Amino acid sequence: MNDPILLTPGPLTTTTTTKTAMLRDWGSWDGAFNALTASVCHDLVDIIHGGDTHVCVPLQGSGTFAVEAALGTLVPKGGKVLVPHNGAYCQRIVRILGYLGREAVVLPFGEDAPAEPARISQVLASNPAISHVAQVHCETGTGILNPLPEIAHVVARQGRRLIVDAMSSYGAIPIDLQSMSIDALVAASGKCLEGVPGMGFVIARRTVIEAAAGNCHSLAMDLHDQWIYMQKTSQWRFTPPTHVVAALRSAIDQFLADGGQAARLARYSENCATLVSAMRKLGIRTFLDDSVQAPIIITFHSPPDQAYNFPEFYRRVREKGFILYPGKLTEVDTFRVGCIGAIGATEMRRAVEAIATTLREMGVKRLAVK
Repeated sequence: MNDPILLTPGPLTTTTTTKTAMLRDWGSWDGAFNALTASVCHDLVDIIHGGDTHVCVPLQGSGTFAVEAALGTLVPKGGKVLVPHNGAYCQRIVRILGYLGREAVVLPFGEDAPAEPARISQVLASNPAISHVAQVHCETGTGILNPLPEIAHVVARQGRRLIVDAMSSYGAIPIDLQSMSIDALVAASGKCLEGVPGMGFVIARRTVIEAAAGNCHSLAMDLHDQWIYMQKTSQWRFTPPTHVVAALRSAIDQFLADGGQAARLARYSENCATLVSAMRKLGIRTFLDDSVQAPIIITFHSPPDQAYNFPEFYRRVREKGFILYPGKLTEVDTFRVGCIGAIGATEMRRAVEAIATTLREMGVKRLAVK
């Protein structure tokens, strides 16, 4: 039986080649596995043009583990962090900072509005105690794309440090560490690189990670300790996710062979355009304006029909071979459809056909909100 296609922001549908890479067992201290890790880290830095200024520190666990590790390691205990807030994953950063005992300054934006560099600059100018900005690049809760190059520019101009959650953008949206002043960028294996979940990574400015000794609240989350240990031994400090690393090596090889970031963006953009056009023809509206929509995951307004309920909608669409994602908004009823993974426009058209058939089966006639 074929697995359903995952139209989610991760885990994703992966290629057979990526799955096959996990069929081999690796010794966690073996030289061959250490070389595999080193090659992955090298390429992860190279994909966003980190050059010699930035290094990659991998970490076991989900992307959120790596976000917490970055904040806990790179923000000193007396640091103060500005969080431009326009979605659920911005809110998660605020929660993490609370657990870490780092002061957060929240700059709110609407969930359908990108963070504004000018407002960020104003807050930084008026609050010199702020040491860092924690910016989500693509807010996965809605799919909105925040203007990272402009934000990086104003943060640097104000003399502050920038930590970027690029979980849903790394590998698809252009990021250039030689032209953007970014202290650390966080992503994970199971997103736009199309690996499997289980490994986060932080690409940090070398001088910043080297100066971060003693900051972290946790042994397991201490990126500085992980970095130093790997430099001395070529090994992970604790048991690594060996099969995940092997799958990521294969996924990166495919990513590069396919044409890298530009090709990945082109495929996802085609997926997005195909999905949005077909859904609008059904009468289902997108939550975001096209001008701020990243081609990663699309938030749709739920049909305002009494016959519609998401659990039943989800179940029926899944029976037809597609797994959707619930909405992440607090005040608007929505659902989300991902455009990423080892899929193309053909799968997107089939998904919309499954959605249309399901809505007819459920007797949903009123599809568009006013």
